[in-house]
Amino acid sequence: MTKKIVIVGGVAGGASVAARVRRLDESAEVIMFEKGPHVSFSNCSLPYHLSGIVEDSEKLVLMSPKTFKNRYNIEARVHQEVVQINRDKKTITVKDLLTDSNYEESYDKLVLSPGASPIRPNLEGINNSNVFTVRNVVDIEKIHSYIKHNGVKDIAVIGGGFIGVEVAENLKLADYNVTLVEFANQVMAPFDYDMAQILHKEMVDHGVNLVLDDGLAKIDDGHIITNSGKQVDAQAVILAIGVRPETSLAKDAGLEIGETGSIKVDRNYVTSDKDIYAVGDAIEVYHRLLHKPTRLALAGPAQKQARAVADHIYGIPNRNIGVIGSSSIHLFDLNAASTGLNARTAEQAGMMHDYVYLMPGDKVGLMPNSNPMHFKLIFEYPTGRILGAQAIGKGNVDKRIDVIATMITMNGTLEDLKDLELTYSPMLGTAKDVVNHAALVGLNVLHGSYKEVKVSQVRELVENSAFIIDAREKNEYNDGHFNNAVNIPLSEFRQRLHEIPKDRPVYIHCRSGQRSYNMVMALQHLGYNNVNNISGSYLGVNLYEYFNDYVTGRDKIVTKYNFK
Repeated sequence: MTKKIVIVGGVAGGASVAARVRRLDESAEVIMFEKGPHVSFSNCSLPYHLSGIVEDSEKLVLMSPKTFKNRYNIEARVHQEVVQINRDKKTITVKDLLTDSNYEESYDKLVLSPGASPIRPNLEGINNSNVFTVRNVVDIEKIHSYIKHNGVKDIAVIGGGFIGVEVAENLKLADYNVTLVEFANQVMAPFDYDMAQILHKEMVDHGVNLVLDDGLAKIDDGHIITNSGKQVDAQAVILAIGVRPETSLAKDAGLEIGETGSIKVDRNYVTSDKDIYAVGDAIEVYHRLLHKPTRLALAGPAQKQARAVADHIYGIPNRNIGVIGSSSIHLFDLNAASTGLNARTAEQAGMMHDYVYLMPGDKVGLMPNSNPMHFKLIFEYPTGRILGAQAIGKGNVDKRIDVIATMITMNGTLEDLKDLELTYSPMLGTAKDVVNHAALVGLNVLHGSYKEVKVSQVRELVENSAFIIDAREKNEYNDGHFNNAVNIPLSEFRQRLHEIPKDRPVYIHCRSGQRSYNMVMALQHLGYNNVNNISGSYLGVNLYEYFNDYVTGRDKIVTKYNFK
């Protein structure tokens, strides 16, 4: 008997279900409904139309209804809004938005992929004609058209998540005056506060006015007002505060909603009705590290869910291993990626953990375009099980984070990561890759081989006149150093042991942490039992301190910044 599969919503979830069903069953009747004009588009690429990287917005549309029909014999109906699910009759009520008429369509299996809608807070001016959200191709075309045809120069982006940061970047690349306002004290929540400081510096260095720890209070004529009373010029406002799962259709049909406020599904993405599935941004998923339901609005997991749904309809077993949350972003000259838990989330979950922060080269140093890669690895204490990682740099951070994501999925430990055999070419990496290096440092910390302090602790040490040794050479020291730091280079310290006290804590740094680590280990063998390596060293602390110094005007703990 021919199956009739009806899908509500396209893009990553719905369109992938339809395509997979067709590969499994040539005779199935497959119908997709989309209330907008486009059933399949690259939503993650939307911001890049604002800068002209994607010059023609039509290229954002991946497949038209005609193409779906010709290639896959899938009927994609656009401008058709599903307004009701009639579970007792196994039909849906559809509103044709072009004719303003309703009709019913039957189904054997129904798949919900309604996605999530941008949040619009109830604030004064929120419905003004110059206020926009970003969800689809129509939205991005409206923004692009408005700012081009109205002589806009000042734009406020509200929200510092992926969409907000990418929109701000692309508007700045198009030479607009851009202010990004974020309620939290940092952008990009997947990154810990220390790592986010690198992103903050990158944004202000490229001319983005970054307003953190503040929120939108009011939209006025030609400007916005923040919660703190700050007035920011803005002839256009783009809201990227977050998204809310589209659950109204499911709720009205009496389907169960989970504790996160999203549609509840089982391991096969079946809702509380055995003939109705749900995928994508509207559902709650299982977090394999936190062991609880969560929401995860990412295209990759949505596509995996879509395949699993189609397979389950046809009796093909599916292994549901949960999610860990892996993501990446390009920001001006930097790439950034993360996976699993950050240290903040691990702490909130009450998990015993520790982390290491290091910055080895992303390729052999004498090769062109070799740069430091800032890498943070979070692991469980005392097991050494890998919980997450974050990487920021000009090189292939996504490759390194993908390795960590794989290790997490395989329940890998620091020992496993240390022994992982990876490819090596001087132009592409180092013989001891960043991830191997991170595992070795992590094992040193886990085993108590030496002690270290974090970049976030250094200001207090400097302000309290702790004994800090700068292990760099004199010319490096002269180009900027911590206030009150004593310059004892690694090349000289054995001849200057009399200058290093044994009766008080000693803190040692260099540029990136390698020379200082070698000095710490040597001093321990020479009878010093209270020496500490400064994680991140001078470069890492400079990056950690810079943005807050810049916006607050507070006293610096360095004589001069040095980011080389």
